[in-house]
Amino acid sequence: MNSPPRVFLVDDQPEILKALGRLLHAAGFEVDGYLSAQAFLDSGNADAAGCLVLDLSMPGMNGLDLLHALRQHPSLLPAIFLTGQGDLDAGIRAMKLGAADFLTKPVDGERLIAAIGHAFAHNRRARGAAQERRGIQQRLDSLTPREREVMALLVEGLLNKQIGAALGMVEKTVKVHRARVMQKMQVRSLTALVRLVDRAQPANAADPA
Repeated sequence: MNSPPRVFLVDDQPEILKALGRLLHAAGFEVDGYLSAQAFLDSGNADAAGCLVLDLSMPGMNGLDLLHALRQHPSLLPAIFLTGQGDLDAGIRAMKLGAADFLTKPVDGERLIAAIGHAFAHNRRARGAAQERRGIQQRLDSLTPREREVMALLVEGLLNKQIGAALGMVEKTVKVHRARVMQKMQVRSLTALVRLVDRAQPANAADPA
């Protein structure tokens, strides 16, 4: 059974961590709190369902450093940044790294709760897309090297005869490989195959929708 999405709070000020935790618990969210970015990284929750709510300015690894580390992971967790400095440049950098939102302290509770709702919805879509890509990749991995070559040319729009000429095989053999590709990829038409291959391409799913 999948765990419910959680809000991962990261702030080096215990009183803010406690206050935000109370607010979000009261709103019905599951909340985990961390006093440093490194503590969150060490928790092993980078692949969990939910979102991050983190302070921008922290000693040691700051919020931007943490988000950069997560993007290298890569993690699908959307990040909502909180700052008491109103640093526009930092906000722009955070957005370029895929931050879901950027709120100033003292944070408005309703705005934060709404932002978390949007982040949860995006994370749910991103995780669903990632799961679909993994399923497609498993089908791709079942293809032989020759079947992969045939599929690549099929997706480019080449006819059986053209594929045979390109790969040095008779058209009848191309048809056999083509049938196996369609069977293993679990599609019935070339259009469906093209769409499936397109969906297998990775995307930066943590970026805001």
